[in-house]
Amino acid sequence: MQLRYNYRAYPDASQCRALAQAFGCARVVWNDCLRDRKEAHAAGLPYPKSADLSRLRITQAKRTEERAWLADVSAVVLQQSLRDLDAAYKNFFDSIKGRRRGRKVGPPRYKSKKDSRQSIRLNTNAFSLQGNGTVYVAKVGHLKVKWSRRLPAAPTSLTVTKDGCGRYFLSFVVDAEPDILPELEADAGLDLGLSVFAVLSNGSEIDSPRFLRRAEKKLRRLQRELSRKAKGSKNRAKARIKVARQHAKVTDRRRDWHHKTSTQIIRDNQAVYVEDLAVSGLGRTRLAKSVHDAGWSAFVGMLEYKAVKHGRTFAKVGRAFPSSQVCSACGFRDGPKPLHVREWTCGECGTLHDRDHNAARNVLFEGRRIVATGRAETLNASWSAGKTRTKVPAQRVEAGSPRKGRTTQAGIPGL
Repeated sequence: MQLRYNYRAYPDASQCRALAQAFGCARVVWNDCLRDRKEAHAAGLPYPKSADLSRLRITQAKRTEERAWLADVSAVVLQQSLRDLDAAYKNFFDSIKGRRRGRKVGPPRYKSKKDSRQSIRLNTNAFSLQGNGTVYVAKVGHLKVKWSRRLPAAPTSLTVTKDGCGRYFLSFVVDAEPDILPELEADAGLDLGLSVFAVLSNGSEIDSPRFLRRAEKKLRRLQRELSRKAKGSKNRAKARIKVARQHAKVTDRRRDWHHKTSTQIIRDNQAVYVEDLAVSGLGRTRLAKSVHDAGWSAFVGMLEYKAVKHGRTFAKVGRAFPSSQVCSACGFRDGPKPLHVREWTCGECGTLHDRDHNAARNVLFEGRRIVATGRAETLNASWSAGKTRTKVPAQRVEAGSPRKGRTTQAGIPGL
């Protein structure tokens, strides 16, 4: 299985300039190749192959006066940018043909130097881990890295990213073996909400931290200061970075809390069942800010890949399942109820239910039924799932590239 490990990097001034040049060159290659394919499609010509684009937009472009500066960065950066474009087109074609599950994927779009996130991707030919704790990147230098933990294996891919507030990160993709935890008897159904982040089928509740709501006062003040600065001025650029840093703090706190909570749930239960919520639809309602502040999709994604990593069972219950309408005691369907109804009495058996706890129990029962019928895509849900061993992609939707050339060192000595 593929796992992604992120570390904070601290390049010096010259390395920042080299990385900025690499970001720009990768963006130019992406835009040039994308423009060629769009023009060929508009003219009714055949789809340009990657080999032809590589020869035209990378090899030959370096010899021209307009694109001579492409030779100042590593050729791996340019080739990986073209491969990422191929992957984006493949995802788009698979989506419109029905071969890709999930939401529809749109065609690739042009990149801008004003995007809040800039990144380059490298394979093992263009980076290596050094014994002194630095990471060598071709034509950039030895980057100082804050190693928070050891890499479990030699990385197969590296993504260097600069976020909106000027921070640099190194993201390694490694092929790791699953860390199977001892089996337990407990299982849990989760009902996600807003007033309470999650209610488990055993009755326990997980309070919602509301990171964005707690930071709104400071964000409003910083946003007012930004709006008062003249457009194009240096003071406006400084104010924009302050706003971006505050948003980054909120994001980091939420992600850290999601990781800790999801890990605890996976460790305490052999099987976890969650309702498949329509987050994109809820994000267009009056509850949009609270829905995005909760981060349900990211949390469920963490539960899913950690279940495979630790040998647990995970299943999603369809969003059409009436978890809030069915009595968990007798199974009687009592009809829909508005959101302000938090408790209700079953009209058949007379049981008094808490709305969220009853929904969590129904999700648990439905999840058990899904696993029993073998429709859950988990390691130990069915015989076929155990044989195929479901693959877990690297997080942040970036796939690792095959290892070629020299190997890299696993882990950092001395940590």
